[in-house]
Amino acid sequence: MTTTPARLTVLAGPTAVGKGTVSADVRARFPQVWLSVSATTRSPRPGEIDGVHYHFVSADEFDRMVAAGDLLEWAVVHGRNRYGTPRGPVEARLAAGEPALLEIDLQGARQVRASMPDARFVFLAPPSFAELERRLVGRGTEDAEERERRLTTARVELAAESEFDHVVVNDDVHRATDELISIMGIASR
Repeated sequence: MTTTPARLTVLAGPTAVGKGTVSADVRARFPQVWLSVSATTRSPRPGEIDGVHYHFVSADEFDRMVAAGDLLEWAVVHGRNRYGTPRGPVEARLAAGEPALLEIDLQGARQVRASMPDARFVFLAPPSFAELERRLVGRGTEDAEERERRLTTARVELAAESEFDHVVVNDDVHRATDELISIMGIASR
């Protein structure tokens, strides 16, 4: 029996929109969906585990990964830290016919569109900019300067919504997850 490659789903949106929360809800409810773990040069936040939430790497290691072509996409986010998607695990999951989900930023989504145009691109949007700002402040993981940098980036990212195949408004996590799963064509097993 031959396995046909699965279709990659790319979930992107501005900071604090809830990409991680929606992705975690997808995985909790649909464990057959594989979620890529990004590499980053930023330091772990409290409670984050290397290899689970991110692959935390040095700037030198990230440079090596870029030079070797080991990243499907990568970007400097918020003008500070680099994030990227390791290529090998994504390609292996898709070749095995498993549904795969990338949770990445706008720059990364654009790179994936250039290299994998058949992927499904979903923009996760906030119900309003005020709600996005409330979520970012409520998260309490960034100082005032970093929050302002992220909000500036978010304004630019929100303007790119039309570049995506689908838009899901994250007004309720479970409803947004249901919509994303429907777009992906995934059913409970």
